[in-house]
Amino acid sequence: MPKLQNEELTIDMMVNPKTYNFCRDCKKRKLHLYGSAGSGKSWSIAQSLIVEKMLNEYDIRTVVTRKTGPALMKSAWLLVLDLLKAHNIPFDLNITDRLIRIGSNEMYFVALDDPEKLKSFEKINYIWVEETTELFWDDYKQLGLRCRGHNPNGINQLIFSYNPILKPHNKYLRKITENPPENTAVLHTTYHDNAFLDPEYIAEIEALKEEDETYWLIYGLGKWAVVKNMIYTNWDIIPANEWDYEAWRNVGYGLDFGFNAPSALVEIRIKENKGILETFERELLYERKLTNAQVIERLEEAIPNKYRGRIIVADCAEPDRITEIQQAGFNCWPCSKGPHSVRIGIDRAKRFKTHICGDGTNFIDEISDYKWKEDFNGDPLDIPVDFNDHLMDARRYYLGEIRFEEIPEFVVIGEYK
Repeated sequence: MPKLQNEELTIDMMVNPKTYNFCRDCKKRKLHLYGSAGSGKSWSIAQSLIVEKMLNEYDIRTVVTRKTGPALMKSAWLLVLDLLKAHNIPFDLNITDRLIRIGSNEMYFVALDDPEKLKSFEKINYIWVEETTELFWDDYKQLGLRCRGHNPNGINQLIFSYNPILKPHNKYLRKITENPPENTAVLHTTYHDNAFLDPEYIAEIEALKEEDETYWLIYGLGKWAVVKNMIYTNWDIIPANEWDYEAWRNVGYGLDFGFNAPSALVEIRIKENKGILETFERELLYERKLTNAQVIERLEEAIPNKYRGRIIVADCAEPDRITEIQQAGFNCWPCSKGPHSVRIGIDRAKRFKTHICGDGTNFIDEISDYKWKEDFNGDPLDIPVDFNDHLMDARRYYLGEIRFEEIPEFVVIGEYK
C-alpha cells in the first residue's frame, strides 16, 4: 500500500501503478485512458488529481466534466468525495457551485450541457472528461480551447477516460487511440490492470466471452466495437426539472434483487397520448451489497406513504424477499416466469414510447447498451445479453405484467398468455 505524501499529509492509498503512474508521470497535454470495464481508469485519475494536483500544487483550477449534470454528479463527483473522506483529506465544499477547495486549489464539476458555465471560467489548468464517448467533436475541441490558464506548476492537461464504444459521433476518438496526434498520450487498460476488482465482477465480465462477442471486445478486452441489434430504440431523455411527479394517477414500480450485483428499482408512470402509450420512467435505486432489510429502507425512502399501495412487481426468483417486503407494508408481487417470458416481457415493454428522467445515470447507460445476443452470422437471437441489465429487468417485470382495460386503469395478471 503506497504512502503518497505532500508537505503536510502522508496518505495510505491503494493505487494501480499502471494507470496511476501514467497520470502522474506523463507530460503530454492530452491524456487518453481507454479500455475495458473495471480497469480502474476513473479511480486512478481521481486519485492522481487529488494527490498530485490538489495536494502538491498551488493556485490551480481543475474542471471535471461529463455530458450531463446528473450523470456527472452520480459518477465523478461522488468518486472524488468518497476518496477525500476515506483518506481524511481536509477540504472545503460548496455544493451550490459544485466546488471542492483544498488550500489555494479549486476543483469544479461542470456539465457540458451547461456550456456557458464552462466558458465563464477565466482560467482552467486541468480538465478531466469522464465517459468521453458521449462527446461530439465540437465538444472535444472546445475543451481544448478552455484549458489555457496560467499554471505556476508546469503544463496544463486534459484527461479523457472511456470505454471504446464506437458510435457515429465519436469516431474521432478511435483515430486518436490508433494514431495519437502530437502532444497526446494514450493508455489502454483492461480489468486485468485493476488489482482491487471484486471477483464477482471479474466473473461477470469474463462471462461475456460466451454471452456476446461485441460486449466481450468492448467490456472485456477494451477494444473498439460497434454495438448492434439494440433492443430498445424508442426512447428519449427528459430533464429532471421538467418532471411533474404529482400529476399522475398511474404509477408503479419494478424491482430487481441483487447483492453482488445491484438491487435496482425503477418508477414507471404511464399515459395515453393521441393513441400512443407512453411511459415516464426514473431510476430510484441502484446499489450493491444491500441486505433485504436495507432494500426495505431504500423503498421507504423512495416511495412516499401516499404511494405505498401502488404495485411493485419484483423478481419471482426471490419469494422470501418479496414476502418480507409485503410484511413491511408494500404492495409487492412476483413477476411471472415461464416459457419465453423474457422475450414476451421485452415485446410488451417495446410497445411504449419511453421517456427517461435525465438524472438516471445507470438507467441511461443500461438502456443505451441493452442488446440481443447474436448467432455466428451476427443475426439477433431472441435472448438479451446478460450484462449490465438490472434496471432493464426491473422495468420488464412491471411492464410485462400489466394489462390495460382503459387508460389510466390497469390490472396485473398472474401468468403469461
